[in-house]
Amino acid sequence: MKVVINRCWGGFGLSEAAWEMILDRKGIEWEKTPKEHKWGYATYRDKNTGKEIECSEYHYSYDLRNDPVLVEVVETLGEDANSDMAELEVVEIPDDVEWIIVDYDGMEHIAEKHRTWP
Repeated sequence: MKVVINRCWGGFGLSEAAWEMILDRKGIEWEKTPKEHKWGYATYRDKNTGKEIECSEYHYSYDLRNDPVLVEVVETLGEDANSDMAELEVVEIPDDVEWIIVDYDGMEHIAEKHRTWP
């Protein structure tokens, strides 16, 4: 199984080119409002519903990091898939492993899921 993680301090983030490729490959018709500030993000809306598309789903939902479309886009674009403060990498792990992503100040790695207590 392939999983996308961030390998630098700062945090997971996808470039606009990566988001647009993901939306296209998922068959979503979208329109874009450019970002207002250098460090901001563009806003995407579904052309059919007018609703804003949540473009941070992969940032906070680690369970989605093995989404085949995300993996394909990161592999296809390489460094061009990275946002300004990200260094994305596709990591291959055995299919039978229950995994989690561990994050420390944006630097991530994959670990086998296990039990923990406070």
